[in-house]
Amino acid sequence: MDKQTFDCIIIGSGPGGYVAAIRAAQRGLKTALIESREVGGTCLNRGCIPSKALIANAEVLRKVREAEQFGISVGEVSFDYAAMKERKDTVVDRIRNGLEGLIASNKIIVFNGYGKLISPHEVAVTGKDEAILEGKTIILATGSEPRALPGIPYDYERIHDSTSLLNITQLPKKIVIIGGGVIGCEFACLHNAFGVDVTIVELLPTILPTEGKNVSDTLAASFKKQGIKIETNVVVQQVVHKEKGIEVHLADGRTLDADITLISTGRKYNTDSIGLEKAGVIVEEDGSIPTDETLRTNVAHIFAIGDITGKWILAHVASHQGMIAADNASGHSNHMNYNAVPAVIFTSPEVGTIGLTLERAIEAGYDATLGKFPFQALGKSQAAIETEGFAQIIIEKTTGQILGAQVVGYGAATLIAEMAVAIGNELTIHSISETIHAHPTIAEAWMEAAFLASDMPLHLPPKAKR
Repeated sequence: MDKQTFDCIIIGSGPGGYVAAIRAAQRGLKTALIESREVGGTCLNRGCIPSKALIANAEVLRKVREAEQFGISVGEVSFDYAAMKERKDTVVDRIRNGLEGLIASNKIIVFNGYGKLISPHEVAVTGKDEAILEGKTIILATGSEPRALPGIPYDYERIHDSTSLLNITQLPKKIVIIGGGVIGCEFACLHNAFGVDVTIVELLPTILPTEGKNVSDTLAASFKKQGIKIETNVVVQQVVHKEKGIEVHLADGRTLDADITLISTGRKYNTDSIGLEKAGVIVEEDGSIPTDETLRTNVAHIFAIGDITGKWILAHVASHQGMIAADNASGHSNHMNYNAVPAVIFTSPEVGTIGLTLERAIEAGYDATLGKFPFQALGKSQAAIETEGFAQIIIEKTTGQILGAQVVGYGAATLIAEMAVAIGNELTIHSISETIHAHPTIAEAWMEAAFLASDMPLHLPPKAKR
């Protein structure tokens, strides 16, 4: 087998890998991109995009059902979930086709097969394409997969992970979701919107333990109002197949019956069979690969990006890491900064967060406070009948430095971008309060929260003086 030589070899074509390949090619490197499955990785094919396509269907259905509040009569509403699933697949196919064209336009050579390191500079490709590639630099972007719970009899018909659940064409009457977090909460909202009886079972005290008390409590209260049942501080002992459906056995002796269950308990890094030992790359016990701020591993010419770095399991973080790694691989110095990473949860209501919560800011030693403005007090929210939720900004009292922000409610996924710019550029609270925000918009909530954090409320009564 002839050996092919490249300036840069990328293993994995997800949102980190393909972005790294494009940037490397733009920097003038002869670039190879290796992918064993579909171009676009988990995000495009089995995660972000397909789930958001289905969530968009649910959002439209919710609005139609609420039409009478706007004086619009629509009659009896029905839906075809199989058709929704087909639309989801069409969306994914369309984006993937566009991505394949984009990669080709950058003259990136794609190898369809499984990439495995066989030495510090060599990668063997097996599968549809068979090749030995030699690279001056190598970027690892192999991503992650749903973590399987030991002892669970997965059949991907009644006991699902997040990948298989996206492919069902007939909705169950009842689902138990084992594990809250982002994935569990999004699927809970999705199925609840279509009339499925949903129960979330979570080991920890809250369904969103990483997002702060305000956010988690608000979302949990909204879920319960929508009819989603929540069981926290609960240990699942086993899941059993019944003649029809499944049975979830809890450590406290209770059982939960359902047609299907989703196991949503984290993800596993894809690093155990890519030949890291052949290249001398250090890997942690949890499967993550430690990197420095340039995304280099302990082997200087080998970089790691995306989920496998163990930083954030977010597509946009992987993409940014891909650009940083490709820059450094091509001799252009760049470094990664994780201080301003926005995270979004596409539930109903939506959640957007960035930076520190108030609890974490205080734990870190900051003299911190917050300004919290309810959507109920916004004119645009009232006009759109989207009054649930709030926007809050965490600041350091003396300097006014913005330490973090959280928003729960309509448009949160878009709203958090303003705070990403603010924190990324180390702006103070006055930069927000002194910026003219268009009226009437939901984004005014940030300006109002900034006024509150400065003890100068505009559209809420002043705090009582003690």
